[in-house]
Amino acid sequence: MKIAITSTAFEAGGMIPKKYTGDGEDVSPPLNLAGIPEQAKSLALICDDPDAPAGDWVHWVLYNIPAGVREIPEDIGPDKRVAGMGIQGRNDFGKIGYGGPYPPSGTHRYFFKVYALDTILNPEPSLSKALLLKAMEGHILAKGDLMGTYRR
Repeated sequence: MKIAITSTAFEAGGMIPKKYTGDGEDVSPPLNLAGIPEQAKSLALICDDPDAPAGDWVHWVLYNIPAGVREIPEDIGPDKRVAGMGIQGRNDFGKIGYGGPYPPSGTHRYFFKVYALDTILNPEPSLSKALLLKAMEGHILAKGDLMGTYRR
């Protein structure tokens, strides 16, 4: 199964507005989800940049999102636990929550990936992308992604 992810802030493959980047307000963009399997117990989100000079750069980790959530609102703050939204992990800026695009040069791609899981994960806060991927092994029912670009 494939999860459809859209945003009112940018189109698939389009430029992410400055507001959602390190050059702007650095707030998380709104995301809409469709196609979540009925048997899902939770959702997880990872946003990363595979074009970063050091390799894959993680911008956002959010997990234990309630399975009924169909909209992730704009500007989720840097709290470890977000009421009604789940638990945020650590990004590669060394912070909890969202850290927007801030490429050193060129145009980079940013993938917002959502996973539907058949379980609720251990509620340990501050999971990294690597630890989240490991915890999700064998539990992914469906996934989808939305890619946006940004150039400074």
